[in-house]
Amino acid sequence: MLPSAKSLEGKPVPRVTFKTRTNSQWKDVTTDELFHGQTVVVFALPGAYTPTCSGTHLPRYKELANLFRANGVNEIVCLAVNDAFVMNEWQKDQGADNLKMIPDGNGEFAAGMGLLVDKSDVGFGKRSWRYSMLVKNGVIEKIFIEPEKEGDPLEVSDAETMIKYINPKVVVPEPVLIFSKPGCPYCARAKALLESKGVVYDEISLGKHITSSTLRAVSGSSTWPQVFIGGKLIGSADDLETYFTARKAV
Repeated sequence: MLPSAKSLEGKPVPRVTFKTRTNSQWKDVTTDELFHGQTVVVFALPGAYTPTCSGTHLPRYKELANLFRANGVNEIVCLAVNDAFVMNEWQKDQGADNLKMIPDGNGEFAAGMGLLVDKSDVGFGKRSWRYSMLVKNGVIEKIFIEPEKEGDPLEVSDAETMIKYINPKVVVPEPVLIFSKPGCPYCARAKALLESKGVVYDEISLGKHITSSTLRAVSGSSTWPQVFIGGKLIGSADDLETYFTARKAV
């Protein structure tokens, strides 16, 4: 049986030394180094490259990293029972430079939390249960532990739940997608505008599987770029600039 959130809140995190890799060198990182004097959000998950972890859990923390930092969080830590090589490659694959990827390779931290579980039935061996927590100066203030049920639930440890705990009045930004073309100056302008506003976006670029016909099918236009925000078509770089100007005027 998993521990309850109430039994963990108010207690210090386990004291563990993590074996990480930086610039092709081994580097020991202790929990004291990670948490002392810091406000840290931790989200722990079963494993790198797994569907829910790669498709939903990590990407949303990456997207909302700036929002967490604007609300007093010093660091966002992704923790999994994987080795340092796997965690580093996963970080590159996800483009998650704004997260700190920590390998709990031997499962010591997960065991110390009481959240190391046996997933031998799917060939995983011992792994961390999925959860998220807010840690202040090494003490767990709040923890969201996924319900103990079949499958791989992601109901309470998501980024939105955590940011709304930290600031119930926070306005969570809508997801942004840009269709772009290599070498397109208007696309570069649109991306620069998004970045200047601190907006994290996904990009789909013209290539083997994305053609001008694809662009027309989804946007009704054949000019590049085309930007979508919150599932709604904004349009070109000029349209995006108009969108931000209108929002500023409100």
